[in-house]
Amino acid sequence: MTTVHDRPFRFGVGLFTPVERAEWVAKARLAEELGYDVVHVSDHLGMPAPLPTLLLAAEATERIRVGTLVLNTTFYEPAVLARDIGTIDRYSGGRVEVGLGAGYERGQFDAAGLPWAPAAERVAHLERTVDRLKASAGPPVMVAGRGDRVLRLAAERADVIAFTGTKRVRDGEGLKLGTVEELTDRVEFVHAHLGDRVHDVELNIPVHRVLLPGAEHVIADVWQNDLELTVDQLVELPSMLIGTPEECVEQLHEARKRFGISYFSVLEPEMMSFSRVIEAMR
Repeated sequence: MTTVHDRPFRFGVGLFTPVERAEWVAKARLAEELGYDVVHVSDHLGMPAPLPTLLLAAEATERIRVGTLVLNTTFYEPAVLARDIGTIDRYSGGRVEVGLGAGYERGQFDAAGLPWAPAAERVAHLERTVDRLKASAGPPVMVAGRGDRVLRLAAERADVIAFTGTKRVRDGEGLKLGTVEELTDRVEFVHAHLGDRVHDVELNIPVHRVLLPGAEHVIADVWQNDLELTVDQLVELPSMLIGTPEECVEQLHEARKRFGISYFSVLEPEMMSFSRVIEAMR
């Protein structure tokens, strides 16, 4: 039986930059050629609209799965979203994975002209959305978050649980990288609520930087932009891969062994660097 500690690795890349169609299609095809398993799209104002882009990614590729990382469910009515996701999944040949979150950034709500509801209301709407999508027997559902309510919901119902790897902040504030101890606390919380599902659910985390030899200067820039963490704290995070491609592979194996995390997602600027890690692993 596959366990959380030997589940096959999967790798996703988020394509978020607004570009012309031809360039976006080329990047999606490149991700497939580089060996990524999933192309992710996001849900922030100022970025390409997620659902049309999801369909474009599927149309432009043949094998790679396409997913949202993640939809702000407060922006969507559950039944309508379930219909739209189901349609994209059908037209993509069953390659969709839908990632959902409760919405964490107040500025996005203000920009959209939507009220900033209390966290409990946003999580309740997320729960209704998860239930509707699961009831439709559609694509796999990822739930992303950090707080107890969201992670408890994820442990009970999601197919994939995405950790943010961030620290606790006041509701509505932006995200900041947390320490490995904070991540450990969140992982242990999830494992305590998974019960019999512990080996059935996939765990995901974003990889913020892939620092291969020759990129040592970047970590200084990262540290200067997040002075609440020391360099030593940064380098022990599974969301920071540092070293040769082979050393990064070892770090991924260690993260799977320690946390049970086997699904890693990089952002677009790290696509080429991380592809060397994928090549070294496979």
